[in-house]
Order: sequence, then C-alpha cells, then structure tokens
Amino acid sequence: MAESKRRGEDAGDDRLNDETVDDVADDDATDADEPVSRGGTATRSRAKAESADSRPKTRTETDRVGLFGRIARFFREVVAELRKVIWPTRKELLTYTAVVVTFVAIMLTIVGVLDYGFAKGVLWVFGNPS
Repeated sequence: MAESKRRGEDAGDDRLNDETVDDVADDDATDADEPVSRGGTATRSRAKAESADSRPKTRTETDRVGLFGRIARFFREVVAELRKVIWPTRKELLTYTAVVVTFVAIMLTIVGVLDYGFAKGVLWVFGNPS
C-alpha cells in the first residue's frame, strides 16, 4: 500500500516537472530571434517568413540585372560554394588516388581478359578466316 502511494506521488511529481519544462520550452519557442531547437517544430512567425520568401518574383525584379551582373553573381556564388567545401588533406588525397588507380587497373585487367577470351572463343567457333 505504501508503494502504491509512492508511485502515485512520483507520477504527480513527474507531471508537474513536465508542465514546468513545457512552459519554459513554449517561452523559448515564441522568440522570433532564436531558432527552434526541437526538430519538426515550427512557429507561426517562421511559416510567415518562409511564405514571404517563396512568393514568385515579378519580371521587373529579375530583369534589372544585366548580362554582366548575372555573370558576376554566378562567379560570386561559385566562390561562396567552394569555400564551403571540405577539402581533403594531402594524405587523404593520395589514398583516394591510389584506391581509384588500383580499382581502374583491376577493372581494366578483368575487361581485357574477358575480351581476349571472347575473341578466342569466337575464332574457335567460326574458324580462322586466314
């Protein structure tokens, strides 16, 4: 009997702790400046911001940039993307190169042996024309 009361008391305490945590989490989620830390949880402000960005651009907004401006923007975006790349170290690069060269050599050998075998088989079946 005493254990059942303890279990009931523990369940009540957990429920109070959960409500406290949820209240704190709800306060954090309403701040528009801070990103939501839990995956899959969206706020109304985030949904409004995304819908504003996804609206189609009008023709005048895209036509204002000339040919050279678009080319310059392309190269700026290329450089920005290349800065995000995680480049391999020298040791990794040499390892990857060795793996690729070894794989290509093995495949070249397999294809060469099969080609030679099929050529000999065709000559054996159909005879040597000379």
